[in-house]
Parts: sequence; C-alpha cells; structure tokens
Amino acid sequence: MKKTETNRRNSWLRATLSVSRKEAVASSAMTGICDNYLGAFAIFLRATLPQMGLLAALPQLAGAAFQLLSVWLCSHFRRRHAIVVGVVLQSAAVLGMALVALLRPEQGVAWLIGLAVVYHACANFVQPQWRSWMGSIVPARRRGAFFAGRTRLTMITSFTVFACGGALLGWFERFELAWLGFFLLLLLAAVGRGMSAWQLHLMHDPDQHNVPGGTTFVHTLLRVRESFHDRAFREYSLFFAVMQGAVAISGPFFSVYMLNNLGYTYWQFTTNVGVSILTQFFTLSTWGYLCDRWGNRFVMVTSCCILPLLPALWLFSDNFYYLLGVQVMSGLAWGGFTLSTSNYLYDLRPARADFASYAAVQSSLSAIGVFCGALLGGYLASAMPHLVELLPRSWQPQHSVILIFATSALLRVAIAAWFIPRSVELRVRHRPDLLKVVYRVARFTPGAGIVLDWLTVTRKRD
Repeated sequence: MKKTETNRRNSWLRATLSVSRKEAVASSAMTGICDNYLGAFAIFLRATLPQMGLLAALPQLAGAAFQLLSVWLCSHFRRRHAIVVGVVLQSAAVLGMALVALLRPEQGVAWLIGLAVVYHACANFVQPQWRSWMGSIVPARRRGAFFAGRTRLTMITSFTVFACGGALLGWFERFELAWLGFFLLLLLAAVGRGMSAWQLHLMHDPDQHNVPGGTTFVHTLLRVRESFHDRAFREYSLFFAVMQGAVAISGPFFSVYMLNNLGYTYWQFTTNVGVSILTQFFTLSTWGYLCDRWGNRFVMVTSCCILPLLPALWLFSDNFYYLLGVQVMSGLAWGGFTLSTSNYLYDLRPARADFASYAAVQSSLSAIGVFCGALLGGYLASAMPHLVELLPRSWQPQHSVILIFATSALLRVAIAAWFIPRSVELRVRHRPDLLKVVYRVARFTPGAGIVLDWLTVTRKRD
C-alpha cells in the first residue's frame, strides 16, 4: 500500500514539474514584454511626463497592498484556484492593453495606467501563493536542480522575447505602424499568460483544502513590527525603501529621454536596456563569490557608491556607444546591489523568523518608496520647464529631463552617505547556493535590471 502511494506521488510530481517548466516559458513571454515595453508604449500613446510618473507609481502601490493581502484573501480559497484566477485576470489586463494599442482611444494613457494597476496587483497577489505551492511540492533534494533549470528557461525566454520585440517594433516603425507592433507584442503576452493559467490549472496541488494562514501572518507582522526596534533592521529597511524611491524619481524618464529626446529607434532602445540586463545576469555569479569572500556589506557599500554615478553619467554625452558603456556599468552596479541587499536582509532577519513574510514586508516597503519617488519624479517633470528658466542661460540643459537625472543622483549620494557609516557586517547565515534554492530571477526591468525573488530557504542552523 505504501509503495502504491509512493508511485502515485512520484507520478503526479513528475507530471507537475514538467508542466511547471512549460508554464515558466509561457509566463516569461509576458514578463519579457510587459516589464520592459509598457513605458515605451505609454510614450507612443503620447503620455505626458506626469503620466509617466503615475504609470510607475500607482501599480507599485497596488502591488504592495495585494502582496500583503494575499495571505488573508487566499485563506478563504483553495490555493491553486486562487492562483489560476489571479493569472487569468492578469492575462485579461494584458489583453486590454493590446486592445488599447489596436483602438488607440482618446484616453489611451489613462486606460493603460488602470490596466497596469490590475496587472501588478494580480502579479503580487499570486506571488506569495505560488512560492508556497512550489515550496511544498518540490522535494528538498531536487530543489536546486529544478529551480536552476527553471530560472534558465525563464531568462532565456524573457530575453529572447524582449530582443525580438525590439526588432519587431523597429520593423513596424519603418512603415509608421508601431501601433500594430505593440498590439502584436501585447497580444502575444496575453496569450502566453493565458497558456500559463491553463498549465497552472493542470498542475497538482496536494493541499486541496483552505489553509488558515491569516493568524500566522498576523503574528509574523507583529514580529516584524517588534524587529523594527532593532536599529540595524530599521535603518536597513529605511535605506532600501528610500534608495528605491530615489531610483524611481528618474527611472520612468530614461525611456522618455531615449525615445523622445534622443530619437532612438525601438531597436536602439532595446539594445541599450538589453546591455544592462545581460551584464547583470552574467556577473551575478561573480558578485555571489565576492559576497561570500568579502562579505555582503563590502559589496553593498561598493555598489552603493556606484549607484549615484549612473544617472549623472547621462548628463555628459548622448552618444549611443557612450551610453552603452554607461549601461554596462549600470548592470555591474545593480547586480552587486540586488544580490548583496537580498543576502543582507536574510542575514539581518531575527532568528526563527519566517523569512518569506519578512521579504514580503520588505518588498512592500520598497514598493511604497517607488510610489513616492515616481510621484515626485512626475511632479518635478511637470515643474522642470519653469525651473530651467530660472537657471543662467549657460547652465540650461538642452533637455529638461536631464535635471531629473541630476536630482536622482544627488539624492542617491545623500542616502548612501547616511547609510554606509551605519551599516555593519553581519554574521553570515547558512543559505543555499546562488540561483539554486534561495533565488529566482523573477523579472528584469529597464530601471533596475534583474529583480531577484526568494523562493524558499533551507532549515535554519541558528
């Protein structure tokens, strides 16, 4: 009898993991398009600079709220059903974006912002439940190989779709049919996420009953609140959220600068963003070695010192190849910052605490920082033409958006100067190898490159 149950479990496990790999490919088609081309699509729809700020701000705030609410909401539903519904709604939101590209309504930008809010809310609603699901079904002995392989599929698919999307948009742009290019790309993204929903429906979930997770999560939040009495945790959390906010001040406007002010083609835009993403991905292992060899604080401080230079370097030249070099430096800096801050949070977490909830709270604080920063960037963008007139004529930049880059750079300097003397080197906890169990490359974005997500952690040895 026991052998029969084991064979049955092995059967559904093999089938589920196989379907999960196919789901990774399907969903990556969506993220490779939506995470990178929504800004360019908004510019095509003639979004104003304040609207670009809202496009970056409002979806982040919705995502933060829904990530925290996910545990409570899903405690009343079966986990797999909740995930499938969230994915279907996300696919519908992307399909709505495709219809905006096709119909080009008068209020197209407003529709895009609203659909982007739904898109990010669904993504953050699904994320904690998907992490819990996969953590419960993948055997510990196979997690490393499975997630490493799934990560490779995700990155290859996302980047391939991203690069081909730039070529497709560039080709349609030659015939003044960019709207058709955006429609086809977003339709592909919606179809990919729709296929993802079907594959998630086919996967097996051994937990077929409601899980009363709300009380546990409330207790975790109480522990998180108590942890803010710890100075190191409080200062790190504030530093990370405010730094993300400073980055968001300028983040939405790099696309504006390249496509509107510099007149980049969509292929040039894709090349510029792609160089940063590739640099970051191929240097993650090196940064991981440096984190292990020299400590997370060393890597975090080093990358913190480079981050303020990144927007400032855009002030000196608009040469295409010069800016490619700037993007290589950006990939290096963001690779070190993303990895070291993830490690630092893991080591900073109080003993015997649920790391997934700490990561969710940290992600939500970061999203609030992005929301505030993007709103400030939008306000500065609307006020910048008047501020430029107050400057001496010899100091007035050719493009007012350059001053937003300078503002972001100065704030990054101030934030790094405040945090670096206060940061401490922490005792390293036992954790799995890079990009195996702890990390999943969730997505990549033009503003901050690769975004790492924590899937699960090993049993603590504190």
